[in-house]
Amino acid sequence: MEVKVGKTQHSKDSVFFRDGKRRIDFVLAYTDDNKTADNRKQERRKEYEANLQKAGLDLETEDKSESDDGKTYYVKIHASWEVLATYADVLKIKVPFKANDIPINRDIPMDWLFTPFRLPDHIMHPEPDYFTSAFDKGKIDFFLIDDKETFFPPSVYYILARCPYVKSEREDKDKKGIKRLLNNGTYGAAFPLHDCRYWKPSKDLNTESERFHLYRHWARFLSFFKEQPLNLIRKYYGEKIGIYFAWLGFYTEMLFFAAIVGVICFLYGLFTFNDNVWSKEICQEKIGGRIVMCPLCDKKCGYWMLNSTCNSSWQSHMFDNVGTVFFAIFMGIWVTLFLEFWKRRQARLEYEWDLVDFEEEQQQLQRRPEYESKCTGRRLNRVTQEMEPYLPLTSKCARTFLSGATVLFWICLIIACIIGVIAYRLAVYAAFASIMKDSPTNKIEVVGSLITPQLATSVTASCINFVIIMILNLMYERVAIWITDMEIPKTHLEYENKLTVKMFLFQFVNYYSSCFYVAFFKGKFVGYPGDYIYMFGQRTRLRNEECDPGGCLIELTTQLVIVMVGKQVWGNIQEALVPWLMNWWGSRKARSHPESLYSRWEQDHDLQNFGHLGLFYEYLEMVIQFGFITLFVASFPLAPLLALMNNIIEVRVDAWKFTTQFRRPVAAKAHSIGAWQEILNGVAVLSVVTNAFIVSFTSDMIPRLVYMYGDGNYAMEGYIENSLSVFNISNFPEQNRPDPEENPSWFNSSILTCSYRDYRNPPGHEKEYEHSMKFWHILAAKLAFIIIMEHVVFLVKFFVAWMIPDVPSEVKARIKRERYLIQEYLHTYEVEKLKIQLTNRQDECLCTPMIYPEISRHEVLSECL
Repeated sequence: MEVKVGKTQHSKDSVFFRDGKRRIDFVLAYTDDNKTADNRKQERRKEYEANLQKAGLDLETEDKSESDDGKTYYVKIHASWEVLATYADVLKIKVPFKANDIPINRDIPMDWLFTPFRLPDHIMHPEPDYFTSAFDKGKIDFFLIDDKETFFPPSVYYILARCPYVKSEREDKDKKGIKRLLNNGTYGAAFPLHDCRYWKPSKDLNTESERFHLYRHWARFLSFFKEQPLNLIRKYYGEKIGIYFAWLGFYTEMLFFAAIVGVICFLYGLFTFNDNVWSKEICQEKIGGRIVMCPLCDKKCGYWMLNSTCNSSWQSHMFDNVGTVFFAIFMGIWVTLFLEFWKRRQARLEYEWDLVDFEEEQQQLQRRPEYESKCTGRRLNRVTQEMEPYLPLTSKCARTFLSGATVLFWICLIIACIIGVIAYRLAVYAAFASIMKDSPTNKIEVVGSLITPQLATSVTASCINFVIIMILNLMYERVAIWITDMEIPKTHLEYENKLTVKMFLFQFVNYYSSCFYVAFFKGKFVGYPGDYIYMFGQRTRLRNEECDPGGCLIELTTQLVIVMVGKQVWGNIQEALVPWLMNWWGSRKARSHPESLYSRWEQDHDLQNFGHLGLFYEYLEMVIQFGFITLFVASFPLAPLLALMNNIIEVRVDAWKFTTQFRRPVAAKAHSIGAWQEILNGVAVLSVVTNAFIVSFTSDMIPRLVYMYGDGNYAMEGYIENSLSVFNISNFPEQNRPDPEENPSWFNSSILTCSYRDYRNPPGHEKEYEHSMKFWHILAAKLAFIIIMEHVVFLVKFFVAWMIPDVPSEVKARIKRERYLIQEYLHTYEVEKLKIQLTNRQDECLCTPMIYPEISRHEVLSECL
C-alpha cells in the first residue's frame, strides 16, 4: 500500500522505508507543477504505479514539500521476498545450496612479495564460496537460506528492471516501460540507492556500507598499486560492470610486460647511438656537408645540405633499429597471449560468478520497447504461438541501405578532413621552408637546432588533426546512435552490437587514418626531380611530401604520440572533471542549506546518471588505445608504457566516478565483454600486417640490411651515398626550379647536380632516371620480409592459442563437481521428501518425485524403501 509520510521523522542516511524494516530497492523521481500539460503524465504515473503494486511491489512516496527543491516527488520501491523469489525462479538465478568443498590451491612461490598489493580478505571475498543451483520457489528448503532479507544480493535486484514489462490493462501496444516513461518525461529519474555516503560508513548496523569500502580500498588514487576487489564490485554493481573492470585490470597487468620490453628496445636504440654509422655520415662535413640535396617543394624551397638533418637522423635511430623488428614480432605474440589468457580469466570469472549457464536472452534478447512501439505489423511466433510485432522485409532492407549509405558518407567526410590536413601539410611546408631557410630558430636555446621545416609541419599538422578528431567525435557519436535507432533493432543485444560496429568503424577511420597516411603513403608516391607527382594534379601546385633521409618513421612516431597522448589526457580530464562540475552545480542548493536533511534518495538524485551506453564508451576508449599500441607499435616502442601509465590512472578514475559521481547503476548480468572480443581479435590480426609493412616500407631497416649483407661487405660505411640518387640541375623544369632568392648563400653555378632519396639511374644512363636494380632488390627483400614475418608470427600465434586452453582444467573440474552435486542433492532431496509423504500415508504412495515424473509407482516404492 502506498504511504505518504513526512521527512522530518526520517534519518538522512536511511535506506529503509519509514518502518525501518523494508529496504528501499529502487527510487522513481518526478516533478509535478500541476500544469495542464502534466495531466497526461499524472495519469501515466498513476497507472504505472498501480501496476507495480499489482505485481507485489511496495511503494512509499515522499511529498514534494519535503524535498530540498520543493518540486520533486520521490517514489520509493521495495521488492518483497515473494516478488524476488518469483522473478528469481522465472529467470533461473543461481543461489547457494552447499558450501564449496573443493580445496583451492593458492600456494604461490614467494607469496609474501605480493603482500603490499593485497587487500583485506573480507574486501576481496565479501561472500563465502558456495556451490549454486538455479533457484526453484518450490524447493525453498533445498537452498541455504539463513535470512530472506539478505538471501538475494543487491546486484540481483536488476529484476526490478523487468518492472517496465508489467502490462497495462489497456492493449498490449499501450504497454508502458520505465525507459519509455523516462524518455517522455513522465519520470525524471529511476535508480537503485547507494547504501551509504562514500566518505563514511552508514550509522545503520543493518547496512553493509559497501560503497564506503569500495571508495576506501578501490577508488582512491593512492591505492593504484593494489588489486581490485572484483567480487565486491560484482556484488555491488553487478556482473556487467564487474567484467569490465576485470578486463581493464587484466589488460593493464599485461601491458606491464609489453612496457618492459618496449623500454628495453628503446634503451637499446639510445645506447647504440655511437654505432649509428649512417647518422655519423650524415653529420660529417666531408660526407653530409658536401652532398647537396634537391629542393623539397617548388619555387619556395631552395637547395640544402644533407647534414642539416643530422639531429633528426639521430632521433630516428632511437626508434628505427634492430630492436624495432624484435619488438614488432614480440607484440604480435603478446597480443595473442593477452587474448588467450583473458579467455581463461573470463572462464574463471564465469564460474565464480555463476554465469556458466547464463543465457543472454534472459535479459538482452528481450524485445526492445522501441521495437514494439514502432513495428505496427503482427505475425505468429511459431515457438510461443503468440502474435508478436515484426519489421517487414522491405522496410528492413530500406533502413539497412539508408544506414549503410549514411555510414559511408560519414566515413568519406572523415577521409576528406584528413585529406584537408594533408593539403595543409603540403601548403605550409613551403612557407616553413622559406621562413627557416636562414635558420632563425637556431637562436632558441636547447631546442632551437632541433626545429626543422619537417618537424614544424608535422607537429602543427598533428595538432590540427587532433582538434579535428575531437570535433568529429562529437558529431558522429550522435550520428551513429541516430542510424542505429533508425534501423529499429529487435533486441538489446542486437542494438548494442550494431552500435558497437558503427562507432568502432567511425573511430577507427577518425583516429588511425592520419597514422596510416604517414606510415604507408607519405614519401611513397613523390616521383623524382623533373617529374614530381602532385596532389589533385599539377595545377594545384601541392607536391606530394617526401621523407627526409632519416625516414618517415620519426614523423609517424610524432603523429602517434600527439594523437594517442592527447586523446588519453583529454579523456581523463573530461571523465573526471565534467561529472564533478555537474554534480557540484546540481547540489548547490543542498550545500546552501546545511541545516536541512539531505536524504539518501536526494543525494543520489543529484548525482549523474550512468546511461545504458556508459560502459560502451569505456570499452570504446580502451579498444582504440589497444589499436594504437598494436597497429603502430613498431614505430614507437614506448607506446605500451604510455598506455600502462594511462590505464593505472584510468582504473582509479573510473572507480572514483562510479563510487562518488554517478548514481548506482541498475545491475545487469554479462558473462563476457561481448562484441568487443571479436573486435580485439580483428585488431590483433591486422596489427601483424601493419607492423610488418611499417618495418618494411616506413623503416629503413630492410635497405640497410640489403646494403650490409647484399654486397658481402658486412659494414654500413657508404650507406648514405648508396641510398641517394643524383639529378642534373639543368634538367629541372621551370615550375620546379627554386626562386634565386630562396637558394642559400653557399649555392653557386659550380654545383651541377643534387641528390634525392630514391634508387634511380644517374644522368647519362641509357635508362636515365628509371628505377635501378637496387630498387628491385630492396623491394623484393621488403616483400620477402613481410611474408616471412607474417607467417612466423601467425604460426606462433596459432600454436600459442592451441597450447593454451580457453577454460582452465581446475574450472572444468569444479563445474563438473557442481553439476554432479546438484543432481545428487536434488535426488536425495526428492527421496527424503517422498519418504516424509509416505510416512504420512503408509497405505499407498500416490506421489511421484518432481524430478522423475516418468518413473512408475513400483520404481518409486523401491526408491522409498
